[in-house]
Amino acid sequence: MATNLIVRNVDEDIVKSLREQAARNGRSAEAEHREILKSALKRPKKRTFNEILASMPNVGRDSDFNPRRE
Repeated sequence: MATNLIVRNVDEDIVKSLREQAARNGRSAEAEHREILKSALKRPKKRTFNEILASMPNVGRDSDFNPRRE
């Protein structure tokens, strides 16, 4: 392990929830804390709006979507 992490002033309800969750998962509170941090921080990065737009397939021209006037 690279380093230690100390978290101070954690609300008692949070600590209780952590211990309960750890027990349900068969882990120590410390191991549960590591797992929570890992899953929260290893998530894929959110894509920007521009990246989402650029990934959209070309489905036609703008004129294809103009309402027809009769």
